[in-house]
Amino acid sequence: MKTFEEKLDQYAELVVKIGLSIQEGQRLLINSPLEAKEFTRKVTKHAYDNGCKHVFVDWKDTEVNRLHIEKASEERLKDDLPQWEIDKFTSFAENHDCLLNITGDDPSAFKGLSPERIMWVQQNRGEKLQAISKAQLNGEMHWAIAGVPTAGWAKSVFPDKEEEEAIDALWEAIFKTVRIDQEDPIAAWEEHNKSLNEKADYLNEKRFKTLYYQSEGTDLTVDLHPDHIWIGGGHESTFNTYYMPNLPTEEVFTTPLKTGVNGTVSSKKPLSAMGSLIDNFSLTFEDGKVVDFRAETGYDTLKQLLEIDDGMKFLGEVALVPHDSPISNSGIIFNNTLYDENASCHVAIGTAITMGVKDAANVSKEDLIERGINQSNGHTDFMIGSADLNIIAETNDGQKVQLFKDGNWAI
Repeated sequence: MKTFEEKLDQYAELVVKIGLSIQEGQRLLINSPLEAKEFTRKVTKHAYDNGCKHVFVDWKDTEVNRLHIEKASEERLKDDLPQWEIDKFTSFAENHDCLLNITGDDPSAFKGLSPERIMWVQQNRGEKLQAISKAQLNGEMHWAIAGVPTAGWAKSVFPDKEEEEAIDALWEAIFKTVRIDQEDPIAAWEEHNKSLNEKADYLNEKRFKTLYYQSEGTDLTVDLHPDHIWIGGGHESTFNTYYMPNLPTEEVFTTPLKTGVNGTVSSKKPLSAMGSLIDNFSLTFEDGKVVDFRAETGYDTLKQLLEIDDGMKFLGEVALVPHDSPISNSGIIFNNTLYDENASCHVAIGTAITMGVKDAANVSKEDLIERGINQSNGHTDFMIGSADLNIIAETNDGQKVQLFKDGNWAI
């Protein structure tokens, strides 16, 4: 049986070799919570062992960030990124380097703070970090997201456990989602990636025009972009390398037509956004745009999320995930989008995944909008899949195929 240290080391190796797929001479920037220092050090070691030129770490502290949002002036919150920080991110994007975001913050870390003040920070960062956002969406750099438990996150997932016990339980759950419990995790991921690519190949061959979603609280029609591309598992970069941004991942995804979404969709899992939880919510679309919304929990946060800019009122991604999948079958609500989105079909409001559209890389924002590819300074996934979800796909010539039945693939 593997020790915790062995599992942690294999996890770090997996992130470097499969997730980031670091190439000789690339640099790596890690955004890491203070609580993830042990894991960050192991990632750093494996990065250097695999040819990384230089590893940089940006440490973050949720309490400090909360104080900034609470205490800083309105003027500062609306302009809180210095030029040197913008230049740093731009440099990594322009040099085709690597970025690792370690997620694990308390999902309610900013509870009680003004959603408007949080929105100002997100608006500012979205506007000023467009270079790195575009590089990620286009596949111009290697990037990955991986989770590390913090006390606040672990207690939100396992509220009945003591803090240390909750952290241990969350670690074990994470290890299972990324297949560390298997004898050879890297080989297991290579096989899993092959399976996801097969699903994407089928969808790309069929060239479906429209998806019809039906479940309790959901009656939604989504027109896919005419030049859409389905992507599953790893991504091909613009410089002919291969990497896998999400660990874990169970999805195949693509880009909808901005104006082609109509009907109502209901969330099936809580959404952690802007430092708060939004739960039991629904969005109603007409000609692509959100025209009404409801939420039992986090209504004000959802309202501010939709007001980051006009693009946040349109969809930028649709993703298919079977209900019968490892994360879903665990029965755990992770209160973290990286994990919960891979337990459920989901969609995203905000900017489109440009690599999900043919010939959309290195195109101006104006031209993307003209082509019906949504643009925004935000991108937020939320979960809509459930055991009663049915999806009918329709081709351009009117042929209909049952894509999902009772929450799972029907093909």
